[in-house]
Amino acid sequence: MMKTAPISTSLHLIANLKEQILDITGFSGKTGIILGSGLGALADELTNKKTVSYSELKGFPVSTVEGHSGEFVSGTLNGTDVMLASGRFHLYEGYDFNTVTIPVKLFNALGIENLIITNSSGSIKKENPPGTLMAITGHLDCTFRHTIDDPILQSTTAYHDPELIALAEAFAEELGIEISKGTYCWTLGPSYETTAEIEFFDSLGGDAVGMSTVPEIITAGELGMRTLTLSCLTNYAAGVSEEPLTHEDVLETAQKSSASFIALIQKIIENMRKEED
Repeated sequence: MMKTAPISTSLHLIANLKEQILDITGFSGKTGIILGSGLGALADELTNKKTVSYSELKGFPVSTVEGHSGEFVSGTLNGTDVMLASGRFHLYEGYDFNTVTIPVKLFNALGIENLIITNSSGSIKKENPPGTLMAITGHLDCTFRHTIDDPILQSTTAYHDPELIALAEAFAEELGIEISKGTYCWTLGPSYETTAEIEFFDSLGGDAVGMSTVPEIITAGELGMRTLTLSCLTNYAAGVSEEPLTHEDVLETAQKSSASFIALIQKIIENMRKEED
């Protein structure tokens, strides 16, 4: 596992990062989006763009995973000012929980109230083939970091906003996009899960599995942010299909599904603008 230097996540650091972002972008919007593996094409849809590389920000961690460009992009999407975090962090990169959630804390400090979290994940259900989008309605922490007890489903509105989930469903139907709803299982990675692990997650009611996102969901809920999480199911999890799993396939499927993903996000953002008006 890659080892990285500890990073302070103090209030002073977040305030300092906020000032650095504001000096460059002047951002004053209420909506933020975290982009997962292979889903960075949304940034191309913004107008009046201003981009800040993570490496430009003093005290900010660096994304090391292929498919994560590692930059903030502010601009306008369907008339709404948005801030994108194109690239996230994972515990398997050597970062701790507080570090991987810095983008969410920074979004909150910037005044962002509406958060859309996206990821690429593996489908546990045969009926949800690669390319399907899934609105996450609950999550399971399957990392066993704190206990050996079975994970407990977390599906409260503090973590998963029912109005935003309903909007995602309605707009997906309007656009003719295949979408499902379900529970996301968080694992540590970086290796893909075994067939036995997937069978266990299935028995718990899991619908998708991945190595990120839940720390962001938890932090956003604690900060009182209105949150919608969307998964692009890029592959079948181990044992669901006989096909081998590779990160390259994940990126390829995410890129193929990006048009549907972008169209859905745009409709949701348009609705948020109407709410703000």
